Amino acid sequence: MQKKDYLDLYNLTVEELIEKAYKVTKKHFNMGVEFCSIISAKTGACPEDCKYCAQSVKSHAEINVQAMMNPSDIEKAAKDAKEKGASHFGIVISGKTPSNADFEKLLEAVRRVSAIKGMECCCSAGILDENQMKALKDAGCVRYNHNINTSEQFYDKICTTHSFKDRIKTAELAKKCGIGNCTGVIIGMGETREDRIDMALTLKKLNPESVPINILDPIKGTALENCTDKIDEDEIIKTICIFRIIMPDAILRYGGGRHVRLRKNYQKLGMMAGINGLIIGNYLTTLGCKPEDDFEMIETLGMHKI
Repeated sequence: MQKKDYLDLYNLTVEELIEKAYKVTKKHFNMGVEFCSIISAKTGACPEDCKYCAQSVKSHAEINVQAMMNPSDIEKAAKDAKEKGASHFGIVISGKTPSNADFEKLLEAVRRVSAIKGMECCCSAGILDENQMKALKDAGCVRYNHNINTSEQFYDKICTTHSFKDRIKTAELAKKCGIGNCTGVIIGMGETREDRIDMALTLKKLNPESVPINILDPIKGTALENCTDKIDEDEIIKTICIFRIIMPDAILRYGGGRHVRLRKNYQKLGMMAGINGLIIGNYLTTLGCKPEDDFEMIETLGMHKI
């Protein structure tokens, strides 16, 4: 299919698109859903100007700025996440690139989390060099999260302190070093349908294992607090369907914003549309869904945890 063919899919009804996407998901994943949890191990004071982010120094959002956590506290949080049903635990630190001291703490935390039976450790630590990425791999990191966020042509409307190409290079470096990619997007920031198709086609080339799909939850104090994008629930569900059709064997993961932008029934529709991964619990600076609610949701849909 060509780009125009994917754009034309938006002209189908939600029901027609869900039917197409559901068949793809069932074929590749047999109704299994992967659960992960994340922790903001270092919060705020980020020099980047990403307009959606409360952690940017350009933001006036009220958040608790926090220095790098101790590895033992991160380990404790990972054990708690496992008890709540997560099989993957993501350690996230703010900033463009970590200081040497913070990176050493990150490596120790990765070693500790990786040693927990039944838990896989993932990281998100900004733009790294090859030596740092290899060190993360050696410590036990199995996936590296570095989202493209939006399309290349829309990127400078969202961030100017680093480029779209910087993000692509980082995702490619992780793969080069033997770490799986967890690379996703944020929809609802004012982008067009064409932008969303471009996002999906870019991701297809990167071939990530996991694709977080975040929906903008405008945070007071950020540059996008008054975002007037009119993306509605049907548009979100259609986008999930098209992402599934373009990337049949990737884990499409509900990220931030779903509990705000999608009512409970629409969250279920998203699962039928192709979502087969969930971030359970809270996000970096915002609250999320309760793990027990997510387990109840997938059970009612005839899905199971993997």
